[in-house]
Amino acid sequence: MNRGKSWIRVAAVAASGLLFLTACSSSDETASETTDTATTEEGATEEAAAECTELTPVSLQLQWFVQAQFGGYYAAKDLGYYEEQCLDVTILEGGVDIVPQTVLAQGGADYAISWVPKALASREQGAGIVDVAQVFRTSGTLQVSWADSNITTAADLKGKKVGNWGFGNEYELFAGMTKAGLDPANDVELVQQQFDMQALLNREIDAAQAMTYNEYAQVLETVNPDTGELYQPADFNVINWNDEGTAMYQDAIWASEERLADAAYQDTTQRFVTASLKGWIQCRDNAQECADIITANGSKLGASHQLWMMNEVNKLIWPSATGIGVIEPELWAQTVSVSLNTKNLEGATIITAEPPATAYTNQYAEAANAALTAEGLNTTGDAYAPIEVTLNEGGN
Repeated sequence: MNRGKSWIRVAAVAASGLLFLTACSSSDETASETTDTATTEEGATEEAAAECTELTPVSLQLQWFVQAQFGGYYAAKDLGYYEEQCLDVTILEGGVDIVPQTVLAQGGADYAISWVPKALASREQGAGIVDVAQVFRTSGTLQVSWADSNITTAADLKGKKVGNWGFGNEYELFAGMTKAGLDPANDVELVQQQFDMQALLNREIDAAQAMTYNEYAQVLETVNPDTGELYQPADFNVINWNDEGTAMYQDAIWASEERLADAAYQDTTQRFVTASLKGWIQCRDNAQECADIITANGSKLGASHQLWMMNEVNKLIWPSATGIGVIEPELWAQTVSVSLNTKNLEGATIITAEPPATAYTNQYAEAANAALTAEGLNTTGDAYAPIEVTLNEGGN
């Protein structure tokens, strides 16, 4: 494909009406020669063409370092999906001291990836941001403990040493304990946990916070000194906040609310969301390829760990019955409810009032799904099945 030469505007039928998407064509022909027809499931067609004379620069702020958690964005960049949409995307790595939604609100990036409760807290404090694509449908947060500790539910954490990362990552844990009738300030001993599992492996804490796609793999990549083999899932118990009913929406694409009033930024947002979701579809169907892309982009994680992460992240996205990136009102409502009713150690809740309806929009994700479906892609992953991943010692 000779990308960046020309692009077409495809009319896609979304739930809210007819929206125009922008996508590159696969030839160098002139605008009059590159008119393509895109037909949505609703039968709408539109032909229009325009010359892409210059790629629009776009920056995306991540919430952590390069890893398969962000595989879809790196795939969209490396495989040319952003260029197909006439975009030149720069991906900005995150870190412990970087708050993506704040970077976005202050104009340091055009878009940001952030967990919804963290972003809603920032929004309530004045950050003008909007969720324009909810990529993760399911929470990936766990509380992991040794099997012999008999911790299987939030109620079992009473009297235990409970690790958590802080920085807003503890909300589901606190909500789970609160729902179980525990006071996080008095009924458990909270321990500031590093972003690894050493404290658990050394039995310095009874339960550790972990993501399905990262820290949980770390314990399974560790050699059991009693057997000389890697630890197995049976050696541990996990509390999954989806099962406890306190899970909240996590990774979403956030845009500037103020800038969404501008037609040019709306158009860029549509193109960015469409290309990004196409990247995630690619990672669903080609997990190994996307893991390799992440490694090539400088991830310091090992090959088997990276593939594990890509596989586990896919489980958080697929299947997506309403289409990838589309916010489901009931899951949004659960996130808001937990955010309104979960108190921290100082007695404050994540947010103090229900966010306005303008805190999210489905128009971009729905239009992207229509365009990608017209392209012949499956946007729901209804037949999705995870692959089998064998972890190696140290994730290598």
